[in-house]
Order: sequence, then structure tokens, then C-alpha cells
Amino acid sequence: MKIAILDDYQNVALGYGDWASLDAEIEVFTKPFVDAADVVARLRGFDVLVAMRERTRFPAEVLDRLPALELLVSTGKRNAAIDVAAARRNGVVVSATGYIGAPAAEHTWALILAAARNLPTEFRNMTDGGWQTTVGTILHGKTLGLLGLGRLGAGAARIGQAFGMETIAWSQNLTQEKADPHGVTAVSKEELFARSDVLSVHLVLSDRSRGLVGAPEIAAMKPTAMLVNTSRGPIVDEAALVDALRRREIAVAALDVFDVEPLPSEHPLRTLDNVVLTPHIGYVTREAYEIFYRDAVEDIAAFRAGSPLRVME
Repeated sequence: MKIAILDDYQNVALGYGDWASLDAEIEVFTKPFVDAADVVARLRGFDVLVAMRERTRFPAEVLDRLPALELLVSTGKRNAAIDVAAARRNGVVVSATGYIGAPAAEHTWALILAAARNLPTEFRNMTDGGWQTTVGTILHGKTLGLLGLGRLGAGAARIGQAFGMETIAWSQNLTQEKADPHGVTAVSKEELFARSDVLSVHLVLSDRSRGLVGAPEIAAMKPTAMLVNTSRGPIVDEAALVDALRRREIAVAALDVFDVEPLPSEHPLRTLDNVVLTPHIGYVTREAYEIFYRDAVEDIAAFRAGSPLRVME
């Protein structure tokens, strides 16, 4: 059995699972693939692929050109980058792993606090031998707006409440009855964008949510507001956001996710002084990797034994 572990940027995957128990030929890929043709060219001979979340896409045109592939393991419980129907048509089993949401909610707050207190600038000041040059803002008494109040949005709400923030939320199916257990006020979409001092995105990427935060929504925000996205880049219209930041229509954006990942080195977001950027590390923790790679090994062993686990439908 030939196994490829994909997109192991930190080159740590082999330390987080009992790979030796599989008695297989294993190759680790630590760099992103250039494009679909590169994926096909480099992975054609593998029986099993272990994909790290959505870092590499597996649309039909890729899966149709991987004739040796039998099992595709995706870390996490869902993966929008895999065409599961195309995999099934090609006789490929797609298995998932366990997942924990706490790291993403925590990272949301790392970004919020970094942006509120201008930490990237002040870190640079200190390492460059300087001293303070910015004026921060407090969160206590401000309004935290949540675009989505699922498991991750509710987790972010609890932390905001601990900071003394008022918490409001909107999503297409959110009612006050659903918001009450979380101490959150359900509001209209218009009110969410108009009232939020910090607006944090916590939606799954779908046809319904793609581009949901566009130029009109950003224009409705306060000029002092912060926009935070730790969910998926395409939920926010990236071009509209860049334009609004350049015009200072909102104060700051704090982003962990982007339309294209890794974020191109020449991307305009990298040139702005009113952004806080991290390289999609919301889920990248030791605890999450332990679950991902432990379960990946289990998935492969179970598949080999003829009883696949955690099969995605």
C-alpha cells in the first residue's frame, strides 16, 4: 500500500499517528501543489491519500485521473474541497476523522485582541528597539456581532460575554428561541452590520454564504468597526474588503482565511497597515493534529480490513 500525506506544512504528521502499524510505503508532501495538473502528476501512483482539511482540492477532474486511488482520508468531519460523488463514482472511499472546534474559537479571539491592541505593530516596535506608537481600544461595553451562531459562533459569543460585550447574531435560519440559550440577541442582517463594533464570521461555506459579506454589507458597518473571518475566505468579498480597508471605511480586518491559500506573496492584503493576518492556523494545534492523524491511521487500517470507518456520504 502506498500512502501520501498531503500538505503537512510543518512536517509533523509522522509524529502524530502510529503510521508504522500500517506497514506501508508512506510519502509526506510538505509543500502546496501548484495546480490540479500538479496534483494528478504527483499523486497518480498512490492507493491512499490523507488530505489536511481543504488545503488541496479534489474536484471530479482530479479524481477521474487518479486510477490507483482507493481511499481518500480527510481530516475533519466535512470537506468542501472533495467532490464526494465523483469519488464514489470512481470507486474511492472518502473517510473523515474527528475534530474539535475549540481551537478555532480561541484563535478568533487571538485575532480580535491583536487587532484591538495593535499588537503586530507593537511587537515590531519592541523587536526593532522602539516603544509604543499606537492607541488601542477596549472591548468591554462594545457590541460583538456574530454572522452565524452554530457551535463555533456560540463559543465565540461566550468569550465575548466574558469580556463584557453585548452579543448579537444573524443567520438565515436563526430565531430568538435558538439564540436564547447562548445569551445572544437575534437581529436582522442589516442591524448586525450596522451595530457591530466587532463582526465575526462563523458560517460554513456554501452557495448561500459565498460572497455574503459584500460591498453593501461592509459599507453599512461603523468606520470604527473590526471585521474578523476565521471561517472561509470566500464568504467575504475579498476585493470589496481590500477597497474598504484602503478607503478606511472600516477600521481593521483580522483574517485567518483567504480566497486563495496560501495567500500569494504579492496579494494586496499583505500591503495594508490596517489588517491582522494569520496563515489559516485557527485549527492548527497539537490537540487537533493528534485527533486528525490518529483517526487517519485508524481509517486506513479499517479500510484495509474491509470495514471502512467514518465514511463521508
